[in-house]
Amino acid sequence: MSEQKNNRGMNVFALIFGVIIFATILTYLIPAGSYERVEQDGREVVDPGSYTEVEANPIHPFQIFTSIHTGLVEASDIIFFILIIGGTFGILNRTGAIDRLVTVASFRLVNQEKWFIPITMLIFALGGTLMGLAEETLAYIPILIPLALALRFDAITGTAIVLIGSSIGFTTAIMNPFNVGVAQGIAELDIYSGMWLRLILFILMYTIAVIFVYRYAMKVKRNPELGYYGNYASNTELGEMKTEKSLTGTHKVVLGLFGVNFIVLAFGVIQFEWFITEIASLFLLLGVIIGIVARLGVHNVVDSFLKGASGVLAGALIVGFARAILVVLEDGNTIDTMLYYAVGFLENIPAELNAVGMIFIQGAINFFIPSGSGQAALTMPIMIPLADLLGITRQTTVLAFTLADGIGNIILPTSGYFMAALALAGIPWTKWVRFIWPFILIQLTIAVIAVMFAAWFGYGPF
Repeated sequence: MSEQKNNRGMNVFALIFGVIIFATILTYLIPAGSYERVEQDGREVVDPGSYTEVEANPIHPFQIFTSIHTGLVEASDIIFFILIIGGTFGILNRTGAIDRLVTVASFRLVNQEKWFIPITMLIFALGGTLMGLAEETLAYIPILIPLALALRFDAITGTAIVLIGSSIGFTTAIMNPFNVGVAQGIAELDIYSGMWLRLILFILMYTIAVIFVYRYAMKVKRNPELGYYGNYASNTELGEMKTEKSLTGTHKVVLGLFGVNFIVLAFGVIQFEWFITEIASLFLLLGVIIGIVARLGVHNVVDSFLKGASGVLAGALIVGFARAILVVLEDGNTIDTMLYYAVGFLENIPAELNAVGMIFIQGAINFFIPSGSGQAALTMPIMIPLADLLGITRQTTVLAFTLADGIGNIILPTSGYFMAALALAGIPWTKWVRFIWPFILIQLTIAVIAVMFAAWFGYGPF
């Protein structure tokens, strides 16, 4: 999940509050209107021919503040889902299993340069796609950069392994609870449905990412003057660096339980149609079992859970604040009017191009709200009815969201953890952009093709 603030002091909560005020003003300017909602195959959809103008209901200024509480209440299921999973990851982190896995794997591969980049990037990619790792990856940059330098690469290589690796996972979001999980829940889709296409995208983007980073690293190795070393000396040695040489038995059991958890989760979702409540409960059970296996004790388990939950608290609250924008627009009877005019503008454009447009709309919103869950809570309730009216599947709309959200995480200066990573490495943002822009273009090209295919194929189930 992404932080609410970046290094320039931009605060997402302040931005959202400004948008709430702007939405309130719109209720005085935009004609009020409404679509009829009907039940179709067990879900609520907009009746495209039912739009009518209704009595105006401009929002009273005091409702700006009441809308925030209402938004938090309406989004409470998602907020608690995020907090419970964040708390479970806090317990997992307390065991040290993930930290030891990354460190041990990195040091064992340091003399095998051909495997160093692919395997370490795969670990971070899996963390991103299964756990939504973002800020948590910052701790590994001071480890990966010296290891990269020991192989005669540079600081950009070490940073790219962490950032691009986790970003690939976050972008493709095979089972990321913080973006695709939240978005599909709002869209009334089965959680983690449509996984086959995201898995294909994961393999494709991971392969391209490894090739991109590996080619750059070998170029630096052949000519060190082409490298950038940031806060680190170019001749870093590993002699003084200390690390444990292997995973303990407890770490192996903890990691095994973590893997089993995702197998059970996938089975429950497919076989029993588990939703947010069951998934959150499964993660909570996992946290309890891990705490027992790792012998953390009751107090440490609780403290770790609270620490993990507090780490995602800002992102969880952003969900509620973003929901407040929709509360204002819905109470003011203006959101359906906005949909009506948007459909009128877009209905003569092929569905594939409309779906592509959603990527760039989500990307623009991601600049201001770099929280995957917060962005899902804000945009999905608008994009899903729009997709229904335009004949685009909801699954395609969710795909456009996750792709745009993930790609922006490693280039937009409003992404807090990304800018913090560059600060740790001592890499200026402009220097990073010169390095990363070809890969961003490749990702965008893949995203556009994938969304066009999804729109044409009818990527579903609906």
